[in-house]
Amino acid sequence: MIDTIAVHQTDTYPVGPHAPKATATTEGVTEAAVDVWNTDRIDTGIWECTPGEFLATREGYTEICVILSGRVTLQAEGGEPIEFGPGDVLVTPSGWKGVWRVHELVRKHYTIIRD
Repeated sequence: MIDTIAVHQTDTYPVGPHAPKATATTEGVTEAAVDVWNTDRIDTGIWECTPGEFLATREGYTEICVILSGRVTLQAEGGEPIEFGPGDVLVTPSGWKGVWRVHELVRKHYTIIRD
């Protein structure tokens, strides 16, 4: 038998200690994450980040996110900025490059699908 994997109360579920965001372009940005399920091809979990800006690149994987709390603006390289908030879904496909601007503490559920 294979059990169901469940996480309840994702808005307060512990994500662990925050650490500096390696690709931050704003001083003091930190992040924390907890894996909920991980295989060779798929990784899903909860991530949290403090306000500020950072660069992101999706090389070799696509990320699907649901914003649980907070607000963030994503701007793909050469694209227009798009703001996301609670309940919004976003996809950064493999090859995506851009900037994340976190306006307030943001928490998301993510699913990474490796190419």
